[in-house]
Amino acid sequence: MGQKIHPTGFRLAVSRNWASRWYASNRDFAGMLAEDIKVREYLKAKLKNAAVARVLIERPAKNARITIFSARPGVVIGKKGEDIESLKKELAARLGVPVAVNIEEVRKPEIDAQLIADSITQQLEKRIMFRRAMKRAMQNAMRLGALGIKIMSAGRLNGIEIARTEWYREGRVPLHTLRADIDYGTSEAKTTYGVIGVKVWVYKGDNLGRNDAPALAEPRQEEERRPRGPRRDARPGDRPARGAPRRAGGTNTAPVDGSDKPAEAGGDVKPTVKRVRKVAAPAAAADGAKGE
Repeated sequence: MGQKIHPTGFRLAVSRNWASRWYASNRDFAGMLAEDIKVREYLKAKLKNAAVARVLIERPAKNARITIFSARPGVVIGKKGEDIESLKKELAARLGVPVAVNIEEVRKPEIDAQLIADSITQQLEKRIMFRRAMKRAMQNAMRLGALGIKIMSAGRLNGIEIARTEWYREGRVPLHTLRADIDYGTSEAKTTYGVIGVKVWVYKGDNLGRNDAPALAEPRQEEERRPRGPRRDARPGDRPARGAPRRAGGTNTAPVDGSDKPAEAGGDVKPTVKRVRKVAAPAAAADGAKGE
Protein backbone atom coordinates (compact mmCIF):
# COMPACT_ATOMS: atom_id res chain seq x y z
CA MET A 1 0.00 0.00 0.00
CA GLY A 2 2.75 2.44 0.86
CA GLN A 3 4.41 1.89 -2.51
CA LYS A 4 1.36 3.00 -4.54
CA ILE A 5 -0.48 5.60 -2.45
CA HIS A 6 0.35 9.30 -2.49
CA PRO A 7 2.93 9.80 0.30
CA THR A 8 1.50 13.15 1.44
CA GLY A 9 -2.13 11.99 1.55
CA PHE A 10 -1.08 8.81 3.36
CA ARG A 11 0.53 10.85 6.16
CA LEU A 12 -2.05 13.63 6.58
CA ALA A 13 -2.90 14.28 10.24
CA VAL A 14 -0.02 11.99 11.25
CA SER A 15 3.22 13.63 10.17
CA ARG A 16 2.09 16.02 7.39
CA ASN A 17 -0.32 18.96 7.21
CA TRP A 18 -2.81 20.18 4.62
CA ALA A 19 -1.84 22.65 1.88
CA SER A 20 -5.24 24.43 2.18
CA ARG A 21 -6.38 25.30 5.70
CA TRP A 22 -9.92 26.63 5.93
CA TYR A 23 -13.42 25.51 6.80
CA ALA A 24 -16.52 25.78 4.59
CA SER A 25 -20.06 24.48 4.60
CA ASN A 26 -21.20 21.79 2.20
CA ARG A 27 -22.67 24.41 -0.12
CA ASP A 28 -19.47 26.49 -0.43
CA PHE A 29 -16.84 23.77 -0.19
CA ALA A 30 -16.67 22.83 -3.89
CA GLY A 31 -16.42 26.46 -5.06
CA MET A 32 -13.62 27.31 -2.62
CA LEU A 33 -11.70 24.16 -3.56
CA ALA A 34 -11.96 25.06 -7.27
CA GLU A 35 -10.66 28.57 -6.46
CA ASP A 36 -7.63 27.07 -4.69
CA ILE A 37 -6.82 24.88 -7.70
CA LYS A 38 -7.05 27.84 -10.09
CA VAL A 39 -4.87 30.01 -7.82
CA ARG A 40 -2.16 27.35 -7.68
CA GLU A 41 -2.21 26.90 -11.46
CA TYR A 42 -1.97 30.66 -11.94
CA LEU A 43 0.97 31.00 -9.54
CA LYS A 44 2.76 28.03 -11.10
CA ALA A 45 2.53 29.60 -14.57
CA LYS A 46 3.33 33.17 -13.48
CA LEU A 47 6.22 32.26 -11.15
CA LYS A 48 7.74 29.60 -13.39
CA ASN A 49 11.27 30.99 -12.98
CA ALA A 50 10.99 31.65 -9.24
CA ALA A 51 11.51 28.00 -8.13
CA VAL A 52 8.23 27.74 -6.20
CA ALA A 53 8.16 24.63 -4.01
CA ARG A 54 4.60 24.82 -2.65
CA VAL A 55 1.75 27.26 -1.96
CA LEU A 56 -0.14 27.42 1.34
CA ILE A 57 -3.64 28.95 1.28
CA GLU A 58 -5.48 30.04 4.44
CA ARG A 59 -8.85 31.79 4.69
CA PRO A 60 -9.40 33.41 8.09
CA ALA A 61 -12.67 35.40 8.48
CA LYS A 62 -13.48 36.50 4.90
CA ASN A 63 -9.83 37.12 4.09
CA ALA A 64 -7.16 35.11 2.35
CA ARG A 65 -3.55 34.55 3.32
CA ILE A 66 -1.30 32.96 0.70
CA THR A 67 2.22 31.84 1.61
CA ILE A 68 4.60 31.12 -1.27
CA PHE A 69 7.63 28.93 -0.50
CA SER A 70 10.30 29.81 -3.05
CA ALA A 71 14.02 29.21 -3.45
CA ARG A 72 14.35 32.58 -5.21
CA PRO A 73 12.24 35.08 -3.24
CA GLY A 74 13.83 38.04 -5.00
CA VAL A 75 12.19 37.02 -8.27
CA VAL A 76 8.76 36.90 -6.60
CA ILE A 77 9.12 40.26 -4.87
CA GLY A 78 10.57 42.07 -7.87
CA LYS A 79 12.28 45.44 -7.99
CA LYS A 80 11.18 47.55 -5.01
CA GLY A 81 8.25 45.17 -4.42
CA GLU A 82 6.44 46.01 -7.66
CA ASP A 83 5.81 42.41 -8.69
CA ILE A 84 4.34 41.33 -5.39
CA GLU A 85 1.94 44.29 -5.32
CA SER A 86 0.59 43.43 -8.76
CA LEU A 87 0.34 39.80 -7.64
CA LYS A 88 -1.78 40.80 -4.63
CA LYS A 89 -4.21 42.74 -6.84
CA GLU A 90 -4.58 39.85 -9.28
CA LEU A 91 -5.19 37.31 -6.51
CA ALA A 92 -7.71 39.59 -4.77
CA ALA A 93 -9.64 39.91 -8.05
CA ARG A 94 -9.68 36.12 -8.51
CA LEU A 95 -10.74 35.29 -4.95
CA GLY A 96 -13.00 38.28 -4.34
CA VAL A 97 -11.58 38.93 -0.84
CA PRO A 98 -8.58 40.89 0.48
CA VAL A 99 -5.40 38.85 0.05
CA ALA A 100 -2.16 38.96 2.05
CA VAL A 101 0.85 37.40 0.33
CA ASN A 102 3.81 36.12 2.34
CA ILE A 103 7.10 34.89 0.89
CA GLU A 104 9.06 32.12 2.62
CA GLU A 105 12.55 31.17 1.45
CA VAL A 106 13.47 27.52 0.92
CA ARG A 107 16.90 27.19 2.53
CA LYS A 108 17.96 23.93 0.85
CA PRO A 109 16.34 23.57 -2.58
CA GLU A 110 18.54 20.52 -3.30
CA ILE A 111 16.50 18.38 -0.86
CA ASP A 112 13.04 19.69 -1.79
CA ALA A 113 11.24 17.05 -3.85
CA GLN A 114 9.19 19.46 -5.98
CA LEU A 115 12.19 21.61 -6.85
CA ILE A 116 14.24 18.51 -7.71
CA ALA A 117 11.50 17.29 -10.06
CA ASP A 118 11.20 20.71 -11.73
CA SER A 119 14.97 20.88 -12.19
CA ILE A 120 15.09 17.45 -13.85
CA THR A 121 12.24 18.29 -16.25
CA GLN A 122 13.93 21.53 -17.25
CA GLN A 123 17.09 19.59 -18.09
CA LEU A 124 15.11 17.01 -20.07
CA GLU A 125 13.53 19.77 -22.14
CA LYS A 126 17.06 21.00 -22.92
CA ARG A 127 17.95 17.53 -24.31
CA ILE A 128 20.22 16.55 -21.42
CA MET A 129 20.57 12.80 -20.79
CA PHE A 130 17.99 11.72 -18.22
CA ARG A 131 20.40 9.40 -16.36
CA ARG A 132 22.92 12.19 -15.90
CA ALA A 133 20.24 14.58 -14.62
CA MET A 134 18.82 12.02 -12.19
CA LYS A 135 22.17 10.92 -10.74
CA ARG A 136 23.37 14.50 -10.34
CA ALA A 137 20.21 15.40 -8.42
CA MET A 138 20.64 12.35 -6.17
CA GLN A 139 24.26 13.20 -5.38
CA ASN A 140 23.39 16.80 -4.48
CA ALA A 141 20.52 15.70 -2.23
CA MET A 142 22.60 13.15 -0.32
CA ARG A 143 25.46 15.61 0.04
CA LEU A 144 23.19 18.20 1.69
CA GLY A 145 21.70 15.94 4.35
CA ALA A 146 18.96 13.78 2.81
CA LEU A 147 18.81 10.28 4.29
CA GLY A 148 17.45 8.75 1.10
CA ILE A 149 16.10 9.70 -2.33
CA LYS A 150 14.26 7.89 -5.10
CA ILE A 151 13.70 9.32 -8.60
CA MET A 152 11.55 7.73 -11.29
CA SER A 153 11.18 8.83 -14.92
CA ALA A 154 8.60 7.40 -17.32
CA GLY A 155 7.95 8.01 -21.01
CA ARG A 156 9.86 7.92 -24.29
CA LEU A 157 13.25 8.21 -22.66
CA ASN A 158 15.97 9.27 -25.12
CA GLY A 159 13.32 9.26 -27.86
CA ILE A 160 12.78 5.49 -28.00
CA GLU A 161 9.64 4.21 -29.71
CA ILE A 162 8.32 2.17 -26.76
CA ALA A 163 7.83 4.07 -23.51
CA ARG A 164 9.46 2.62 -20.40
CA THR A 165 10.17 3.48 -16.78
CA GLU A 166 13.51 3.83 -15.01
CA TRP A 167 14.15 4.65 -11.40
CA TYR A 168 17.18 5.05 -9.17
CA ARG A 169 17.42 5.06 -5.41
CA GLU A 170 20.13 5.99 -2.94
CA GLY A 171 19.87 5.58 0.81
CA ARG A 172 16.62 4.34 2.33
CA VAL A 173 13.08 5.55 1.55
CA PRO A 174 10.62 3.87 4.01
CA LEU A 175 7.27 4.52 2.31
CA HIS A 176 5.32 2.28 4.71
CA THR A 177 6.50 4.10 7.86
CA LEU A 178 3.97 6.76 8.84
CA ARG A 179 6.33 8.73 11.06
CA ALA A 180 8.89 9.01 8.24
CA ASP A 181 9.17 12.52 6.78
CA ILE A 182 8.79 11.76 3.06
CA ASP A 183 8.75 14.75 0.71
CA TYR A 184 7.08 13.99 -2.62
CA GLY A 185 6.98 15.96 -5.86
CA THR A 186 6.01 15.42 -9.49
CA SER A 187 6.65 17.28 -12.73
CA GLU A 188 6.25 16.82 -16.49
CA ALA A 189 8.74 17.51 -19.25
CA LYS A 190 7.19 18.35 -22.62
CA THR A 191 9.74 17.15 -25.17
CA THR A 192 9.53 16.77 -28.94
CA TYR A 193 8.99 13.02 -28.50
CA GLY A 194 6.20 13.38 -25.98
CA VAL A 195 5.63 13.92 -22.27
CA ILE A 196 8.08 12.49 -19.72
CA GLY A 197 6.86 12.27 -16.13
CA VAL A 198 9.23 12.61 -13.18
CA LYS A 199 8.46 11.58 -9.59
CA VAL A 200 10.75 12.27 -6.64
CA TRP A 201 10.67 10.90 -3.08
CA VAL A 202 13.05 12.40 -0.48
CA TYR A 203 13.46 10.89 2.99
CA LYS A 204 14.52 13.51 5.55
CA GLY A 205 14.24 11.56 8.80
CA ASP A 206 11.53 10.62 11.29
CA ASN A 207 9.01 12.94 12.92
CA LEU A 208 9.07 11.89 16.57
CA GLY A 209 5.88 12.60 18.48
CA ARG A 210 5.63 13.51 22.11
CA ASN A 211 5.34 9.87 23.16
CA ASP A 212 8.03 8.63 20.78
CA ALA A 213 10.81 10.99 21.85
CA PRO A 214 13.60 9.21 23.74
CA ALA A 215 13.68 10.04 27.44
CA LEU A 216 16.74 11.86 28.67
CA ALA A 217 18.78 9.94 31.21
CA GLU A 218 18.63 11.65 34.59
CA PRO A 219 21.88 11.81 36.57
CA ARG A 220 21.88 9.30 39.41
CA GLN A 221 22.31 10.78 42.84
CA GLU A 222 24.75 8.99 45.08
CA GLU A 223 23.00 7.55 48.08
CA GLU A 224 24.43 8.80 51.33
CA ARG A 225 25.53 5.95 53.58
CA ARG A 226 24.68 6.06 57.23
CA PRO A 227 27.66 5.57 59.55
CA ARG A 228 27.81 2.15 61.16
CA GLY A 229 27.49 1.65 64.89
CA PRO A 230 30.32 0.55 67.20
CA ARG A 231 31.71 -2.95 66.75
CA ARG A 232 31.69 -5.61 69.43
CA ASP A 233 35.48 -5.58 69.66
CA ALA A 234 35.41 -1.84 70.45
CA ARG A 235 36.91 -0.88 67.06
CA PRO A 236 35.33 1.93 65.02
CA GLY A 237 32.70 0.66 62.59
CA ASP A 238 33.14 3.16 59.73
CA ARG A 239 34.80 1.89 56.63
CA PRO A 240 37.75 3.86 55.32
CA ALA A 241 37.12 6.03 52.30
CA ARG A 242 37.99 4.71 48.88
CA GLY A 243 41.69 5.27 48.22
CA ALA A 244 42.51 6.03 51.86
CA PRO A 245 45.25 4.01 53.64
CA ARG A 246 43.96 1.02 55.53
CA ARG A 247 44.22 0.74 59.29
CA ALA A 248 47.24 -1.10 60.69
CA GLY A 249 45.19 -3.31 62.94
CA GLY A 250 42.73 -4.34 60.26
CA THR A 251 45.09 -6.44 58.16
CA ASN A 252 45.89 -10.11 58.46
CA THR A 253 49.63 -10.65 58.20
CA ALA A 254 51.08 -13.95 57.07
CA PRO A 255 52.60 -16.10 59.82
CA VAL A 256 56.37 -15.85 60.10
CA ASP A 257 56.99 -19.45 61.13
CA GLY A 258 55.29 -20.82 58.01
CA SER A 259 52.39 -22.48 59.84
CA ASP A 260 48.80 -22.45 58.62
CA LYS A 261 47.59 -20.57 61.67
CA PRO A 262 46.99 -16.90 60.80
CA ALA A 263 48.93 -14.37 62.76
CA GLU A 264 47.09 -12.37 65.36
CA ALA A 265 45.89 -8.99 64.23
CA GLY A 266 47.49 -6.81 66.78
CA GLY A 267 49.71 -3.85 67.10
CA ASP A 268 53.43 -4.56 66.56
CA VAL A 269 54.31 -8.18 65.76
CA LYS A 270 57.94 -9.09 66.38
CA PRO A 271 59.35 -11.76 64.07
CA THR A 272 60.92 -14.79 65.74
CA VAL A 273 64.64 -15.36 65.10
CA LYS A 274 66.07 -18.88 64.89
CA ARG A 275 69.57 -19.39 66.30
CA VAL A 276 71.79 -21.66 64.18
CA ARG A 277 74.96 -23.26 65.67
CA LYS A 278 77.99 -22.89 63.48
CA VAL A 279 79.82 -26.12 62.59
CA ALA A 280 83.34 -26.19 61.12
CA ALA A 281 83.66 -27.39 57.57
CA PRO A 282 85.20 -30.91 57.12
CA ALA A 283 88.04 -29.64 54.91
CA ALA A 284 89.14 -27.14 57.54
CA ALA A 285 89.13 -29.86 60.25
CA ALA A 286 91.39 -32.16 58.16
CA ASP A 287 93.97 -29.41 57.63
CA GLY A 288 94.14 -28.85 61.39
CA ALA A 289 94.83 -32.54 62.02
CA LYS A 290 97.79 -32.62 59.57
CA GLY A 291 99.33 -29.62 61.23
CA GLU A 292 99.51 -31.41 64.53
